[in-house]
Amino acid sequence: MQLIKREYLDTLIRVKGTPDVKVITGIRRSGKSKILKLFIEHIRESEPEANIIEINYSLTEFTSLNTQPALEAYVEEHYVDGVKNYLLIDEVQMCDGFEKAINNFYEQEKFSIYITGSNAFLLSSDLATLFTGRSFEIEIFPFSYKEFLKYHGMSNTLDNFDRYVQEGGMAGAYLYDNEEDRYKYIQSVYKALIIRDIKKKHNIKDELLIERVTDFLINNTSKETSVLKITNTLKSKKVEASDKTIANYISYLCDAYLFYKVRRYDINGRNYLSHNNKYYLADPIFKYALQGTKNMDYGLTYENIVAIELLRRGYELYTGELYDNREIDFVAKKKDELIYIQVSDNIDDPKTFDRETKPLLSIRDAYPKIVIARTRHEEYQYEGIRIIDIGEFLSGEKASAADIAA
Repeated sequence: MQLIKREYLDTLIRVKGTPDVKVITGIRRSGKSKILKLFIEHIRESEPEANIIEINYSLTEFTSLNTQPALEAYVEEHYVDGVKNYLLIDEVQMCDGFEKAINNFYEQEKFSIYITGSNAFLLSSDLATLFTGRSFEIEIFPFSYKEFLKYHGMSNTLDNFDRYVQEGGMAGAYLYDNEEDRYKYIQSVYKALIIRDIKKKHNIKDELLIERVTDFLINNTSKETSVLKITNTLKSKKVEASDKTIANYISYLCDAYLFYKVRRYDINGRNYLSHNNKYYLADPIFKYALQGTKNMDYGLTYENIVAIELLRRGYELYTGELYDNREIDFVAKKKDELIYIQVSDNIDDPKTFDRETKPLLSIRDAYPKIVIARTRHEEYQYEGIRIIDIGEFLSGEKASAADIAA
């Protein structure tokens, strides 16, 4: 697979002088190891005098370093005094006691440390415990549309956007020309890596139940849902499970970066609501691979794609609720910035256009308001609302850095 420069590399370069353990996280096969390789190339080019200690536990030559003492001895043996020492470890969880070894290296203040690993062992929620507040997380997402175009050497066109919607951002699938083969690859990522990781991490015995929960969330991607709704749906199918178990399984799936939870936000009351969250897949291709593309709802698919793109761009994301039960798809926050966003498929129908713009027009504050849809036109404005084609938004060609493309 070819390597392309991704923006995450800039983040790694920007923080390389900081003391914290840099932890590269993200869903399986999202490119964590590739980013590490690109960073190593950068060090070699920019700091030829630096000493690089590189350990990749996926390679058999490092199999013997599977204990804390063995890892510590190897690193100390390869340390070079008088120069900057970079320690980069891929698949670190394959070392028993890795967290103690990493904390020891950190305390010595001799290494700039970068690690990747299975999402079963390097969950965001676990990092503070593993490294006692000494970590800096860099979360890797599947390829964006912009990266998809770059990888394939293409420009933003209607056909290329449609291709991205179908092929998704899991770059490993790009190596397969046949759609059926691509989906088999994604199925293997899901079954052999994600579910296996979760089962191992949390000692889950009932694999069928967590798969049923996953199926429900996939079927209801971009829709409001709740633990109670899932529990009742399963009970109607003669599947018994407690609310607590369902809530735990949802948490595990989100911790593994398969789903992202988006909470509700009361726009008028300016507070957060605890009921009926939305869940978005890390990449819609998981839905296609596991459940097929029959009866696709492109509006919901586009909403999922935009949700992940906003998270990729560093926004806090919420679903907006108005006083009259109308909904704003996204309230996107970043520092002092706030944007209201509606996502749709085709807004040529006046009724659809009215449905998408009316909730935005009812908001009285001065924050930017945007409709992202499959317009196939240049950006235009309606009553102060920006109307942007989804392909242009995702490729960054028309969305300015000042308001949303940063």
